[in-house]
Amino acid sequence: MFISEAFAQTGGAAADGGSSLVGMLPLVLMFVVLYFVMIRPQMKRQKESKAMIEALAKGDEVVTAGGVIGKITKLGESFAHIEVANGVELQVQRSSVVQVLPKGTYK
Repeated sequence: MFISEAFAQTGGAAADGGSSLVGMLPLVLMFVVLYFVMIRPQMKRQKESKAMIEALAKGDEVVTAGGVIGKITKLGESFAHIEVANGVELQVQRSSVVQVLPKGTYK
């Protein structure tokens, strides 16, 4: 009573295949844009961060994720000892280092 009758459309098989391909085009374009805008830059930042953490050396001046600035005194496989003041040394995970400062920034 409230629902109208639906009739199947008759058409060629070639018309159906072409319209489904055109219908998928915006979805494919959306994924391509998503890759270049979000996924690729994130992978690049992750790769740079990993290279920076692997290149840490004794004497580097660094900033941790918590904002602590110090000089690396000892390096382990997964931990680094950072001197933040005379006689004050913190042990942090290497992955918590977010930036290596230029030499002479921290005294």
